[in-house]
Amino acid sequence: MKMKTTKLLLLSTLFIGSFSCTQIMEDNESSIPEHEPKANMELQVTTHDGAPFNKNESSNKRYSGSPGGPVMMQAFYWDVPAGGTWWNTVKGKLNNWSNQGIGSIWLPPASKAQNGPFSMGYDPMDYFDFGDYNQMGSKETRFGSGTELRSLVGEAHNQNMEVYADIVINHNSGGQLEANPYTGTDTWTKFNPASGKFNRTYNDFHPNLDANNDEGVFGGFPDLSHKKSYVQDWLWKKSNSVGKYYKNDVGFDGWRFDYVKGFGAWVVKDWVNNVGGFAVGELWDGNASTLKWWVDNTDRKSSAFDFAAYYAMDRAFDGNNLNELNGDMLWKKDSQRAVTFVANHDTDEIWRKNLAYAYILTHEGYPCIFYRDYEDWLDKSMMNNLLWIHKSYATGNTSILHVDNDEYIARRNGYNGNPGLVVYINNSDNWKERWVPTNWSNKKIKDYTGHSNWEPWTQGGTWVKIQCPPRSYSIWTLK
Repeated sequence: MKMKTTKLLLLSTLFIGSFSCTQIMEDNESSIPEHEPKANMELQVTTHDGAPFNKNESSNKRYSGSPGGPVMMQAFYWDVPAGGTWWNTVKGKLNNWSNQGIGSIWLPPASKAQNGPFSMGYDPMDYFDFGDYNQMGSKETRFGSGTELRSLVGEAHNQNMEVYADIVINHNSGGQLEANPYTGTDTWTKFNPASGKFNRTYNDFHPNLDANNDEGVFGGFPDLSHKKSYVQDWLWKKSNSVGKYYKNDVGFDGWRFDYVKGFGAWVVKDWVNNVGGFAVGELWDGNASTLKWWVDNTDRKSSAFDFAAYYAMDRAFDGNNLNELNGDMLWKKDSQRAVTFVANHDTDEIWRKNLAYAYILTHEGYPCIFYRDYEDWLDKSMMNNLLWIHKSYATGNTSILHVDNDEYIARRNGYNGNPGLVVYINNSDNWKERWVPTNWSNKKIKDYTGHSNWEPWTQGGTWVKIQCPPRSYSIWTLK
């Protein structure tokens, strides 16, 4: 929510199609040599368990039960079209998304905000107005009416998809001026929403009698005081609280918590303990240890977006040094609480997105796809192929087999009878090939991206030679 960075995407460079291997082969490299090569690389094995990703308290049956687990779609971008059409636009996409392996959608903040029909929702005013009350300049929100929102949620459930609400509880906006005895000035802290629920005054914001401040203030907006019992009751404790109304009346299945640097991790823990549902926090920090610290302080009730992986991918793919992928990331520390992503409505820094999506859709964590990447900017057949590979074969823990400036090869070790996969990423301008150890002995394998037409046999000791086209990837598993 905080900042918006954009790039002009050179779409023609993002996806490299299939190549004929014979164009670069001097001999038949798919044949099996008589002797295995000697291992000359260190094997780095992560310490995660081998089970597929398991969303806490998830009810999603179709994709949490598939081998690779679910994929999330961020179902909006900054400044989606105004005019109250967005809920219906998303609803029209659900059948296709579900068929391609999307198991959940993350919606923008749905309630009425200060800028009414023009707001993206991150300046919340009335948490209980989803486009039902004429206030802040309109009845509908930017995205549509409350009826349309509920219809969208219902259709998502019909498609066996979960729906996550973007929850902005650090700050409020759109209140009226009132004399504030704690600041000695007039502050915009008097809220009398048309819904008649969760009226607020200066007592509910910082500073107040109980607390001068909390962990962070955003942009000068009135900062909600979560230590106040009245605020806790209205946000998550009461039977008609914000959280329980979203869950029980509208049908939301989980939460994306905005700007969690602004309040204690205990808030998210208490919310989930009282309301339930999947949770992920936006802790904008590139340090994997900090992300893990925050997740642990929610008592592991919440996941976190893996900004450490995001920045590592940017340095690796755009900075032309794949050694960066050896760095620490949240998914390496706690794979079941890491939501990996390539872009979102706030930040879009990675240019070589084909490589980044190949990375997150073959590695551990809960991958999140950005709406504009899938619907507008990238090759949809490429994305659908990666989604199919993810749900079919991205299982088990991860072994990093080889890393240098240009090449990265990792193996998902499989789980519960699923063979797993080997992913080969090549960030150079030339075809590459390399011997790697697999978990398969005397088996034929193939590249399920179609970028290579090799179908080599693994040796008795499991080694095999695989290849990868320039600025692209290949993903191998049993034929």
